[in-house]
Amino acid sequence: MKMKFVLSLSLLIASITTFGQTMATHKLGTFMQIVEQTYVDTVNSNILVEEAINAMLTDLDPHSVYISKKDLQKMNEPLEGKFEGIGIQFNILKDTILVVSPIAGGPSEKLGIMSGDKIVKIDGEVVAGVGYKNKDVMNSLRGEKGTKVLVSIFRRGENELLDFEITRDKIPIFSVDAAYMINDETGYIKVNRFAAKTVEEFKAGLDSLQDKGMENLVLDLRGNSGGYLNTAIKLADEFLDDGKLIVYTQGRTSPKQMTNATKRGNFEKGKLVVLIDEGSASASEIVSGAIQDWDRGLVIGRRSFGKGLVQKPFQLPDGSAVRLTISRYYTPSGRCIQRPYEGGDKKSYYRDDMESRAESGEFYSADSIRIDENLKFETSNGRIVYGGGGIIPDIFVPLDTLSGSKYFSKLIRKGVFYEYVLTLMDNKRKEFEALYPNMKTFKSNFEVNDELMEDLYAFAEKKKVERVNEDIEISKDRMEHVMAAQIARSLFGTGAYYEIINQWDPTTLKALEAIEDNTFKKMKLSYK
Repeated sequence: MKMKFVLSLSLLIASITTFGQTMATHKLGTFMQIVEQTYVDTVNSNILVEEAINAMLTDLDPHSVYISKKDLQKMNEPLEGKFEGIGIQFNILKDTILVVSPIAGGPSEKLGIMSGDKIVKIDGEVVAGVGYKNKDVMNSLRGEKGTKVLVSIFRRGENELLDFEITRDKIPIFSVDAAYMINDETGYIKVNRFAAKTVEEFKAGLDSLQDKGMENLVLDLRGNSGGYLNTAIKLADEFLDDGKLIVYTQGRTSPKQMTNATKRGNFEKGKLVVLIDEGSASASEIVSGAIQDWDRGLVIGRRSFGKGLVQKPFQLPDGSAVRLTISRYYTPSGRCIQRPYEGGDKKSYYRDDMESRAESGEFYSADSIRIDENLKFETSNGRIVYGGGGIIPDIFVPLDTLSGSKYFSKLIRKGVFYEYVLTLMDNKRKEFEALYPNMKTFKSNFEVNDELMEDLYAFAEKKKVERVNEDIEISKDRMEHVMAAQIARSLFGTGAYYEIINQWDPTTLKALEAIEDNTFKKMKLSYK
């Protein structure tokens, strides 16, 4: 009898809840009908509905978002790992479209379009000196696979414009920026997002490094804001033994779902260091959290972003979508690393939280990290870790202040280094290519001299960045590293940038130090 009563009560509650939801939906629909039929002015119902959806989402969490039909494809491109177009990296220099580099394997590279080429016409229309913006270039050059576009290019040494008829194709977007050997035993892989092809790219990089004798790995997830949950799981699986829990998710209507490692990991032995910072979020935190909880590797850097919410996309009838948070994810020890988002405007709270981290000194001192003692957990070897707001690294590395200065910061913020190197390569690319035919030669022989730096300072003044000699003295070494790295990127691609900049980077150097001393043994980490 008691069982029947409980069952009846449950059914009654369920029916009342459903009735309440139906009434709310009916109420909204009725209101829209009233507005459309009786409001004094003509209204755009689509805009009203979009605004209503966005207003409702502000009361949920910071990661539940509405995406219009127009924006949906563009948002998916970085994660799907491809878009359709001609395949170039470009920048607008002096009101001209400059080819920074053709994308490997894309249609432009196959036709012989080169770094330093300037696009003067697109389909016969002059696009140089007419105020073309980045979005105009993308609108003109992107398009469906198989369609054609005619570009006319100015190339130094040629008397006439060169015409290329390019057939658009699928262009890959790579999520592994660099994979190289730091020294004879230690490899470095930089992952910028967790996309559809990330694990495939990672394995290719890992294989190449293992062929070179790699025994230790530095995995750089700094600035990696996440991506696909399944990709994070597969990447973590590369490092963890068969059967070990990687992550579990749970929500109000989503039952607990646990995901364990399989037998297929390609780097389950060897010293592993994961680099994180305040820009490492979501999928990055799943990987670093699992590695930390199982004492598989060392996490170095600064506290991560703190996104522990899982979104699922729901298509709406007009082709738009809502990415709605359906569950939280938890690390193997049981940590939810989602940081709080209470308050009125939840999205503003997120922005303000990062500002408060900076103001509290957290970016400069490990002692300033806010820890909730009620959210204390243990790793597999009994080390204490904390939930409630990001992954706290095992070894803290502060933001560099010793070599920083306002002048250097302004050069970075205004893109002066990047634009200067674009101009330099536009004038002297052939000279640089003759002197430095490969990365090995560049690393051995290239030096940033005073003449080059003086040229940079003069260039900066033309860009309204006033010279400050005291700041130059403070930041000189660091600026020279950035200059060398930017030139290497222009000559050999993104991976070369990291290969140069990591020779100075304090977090990478700390990782190498930890690999070479007794840190792994002292912390009882599993690597043999």
